[in-house]
Formats: sequence, C-alpha cells, structure tokens
Amino acid sequence: MTKLKTVNIKGKEYVEVNERLIYFRRTYPTYSLTSEVLEKTDKSILILATISDDEGKVIATGMAEEEKGSTFINKTSYVENCETSAWGRALANFGIGLDTSVASADEVNNAITNQDSVSSKTPTKIKLDIGDENWEKVMKWVVANKSMGLTKIVKTLQQKYTIPNLAKAEIKKNI
Repeated sequence: MTKLKTVNIKGKEYVEVNERLIYFRRTYPTYSLTSEVLEKTDKSILILATISDDEGKVIATGMAEEEKGSTFINKTSYVENCETSAWGRALANFGIGLDTSVASADEVNNAITNQDSVSSKTPTKIKLDIGDENWEKVMKWVVANKSMGLTKIVKTLQQKYTIPNLAKAEIKKNI
C-alpha cells in the first residue's frame, strides 16, 4: 500500500480522512462510499458510512455520532463533521490509513480537547475502558440518559467500547 500522509498528535501518527478518501477514490474507482443518517435530533446526529464493491456487496462500515455544539466545529457543522468521521472509520475498517489507529486525527484532537471537560451527558467524552472500577461511571451516565432509550444508549456506548451481552442486560435494568 502507498504510504499516506500523516499528522503527528501527541507522538502518534494519524492519517486524516481526506488522505484516506483520496486514496480510496484513486485505488477503488468502482467502489462506493455512502452515508445514512440513522438518527438526528435537535442535539445530535448518528451516521453510518458504508463501503460497497462494484457489485453492491458491503465491504466495510463505520459509524459516528456528534453532539451539536460540543466543539467549536460542531457549533455550526456537526452534521458534516459526523459524516466525515463516519467516512474515516469506514475507510479505516476497510484498511486505509490504519497504521496506528482507526480513529481519525479529528477524533483524536476532539478527545484531547475534551478530556479535561468530561461530561456526564456524552459517552464520547468519557475517557475510560469499561472494567469493574469504571462500570459505575458508565451506569451513572446510563441512568442520566435513560430518556435516549436502550437502543441509542447501547449504540452510543458501542462506538467507544466493547459492550458484552451481559452488560447490555445490566444497562437495560438501569433505564
């Protein structure tokens, strides 16, 4: 594979989505990259990006969620930012720009920007790996956001964490 241009963020190299997209379009001109809005509210959007081959077979997907106003860019362009993130994840899952991380440079920058202002309302800002010592934090977030419903809560948490089936049952008990 051609070496793609990277940016350095806190000592790690990340391939930006535009570089992944340019490579994809040049290398796979008959493949498609589509976006589907799974859910849009007045506060957030959830988008699924899908890469299909020339026969329509799904090759890779990527999902992203953005909260309106959560970052400087998201004050005016949360829909566009979400679509770009979903594309980046789909392209990474397809294997493009996967040197060190599936996360895009923008996702990493957002995480760094937001890590000092952890919000109990947005799991994308919770910096933890689910484990016994952190499960209580996740459950508090679940209880605080139970109006979202089980499906959206699980989808939102699964974007950042592996949620085992037993954990899903525990989440359901708390909403």
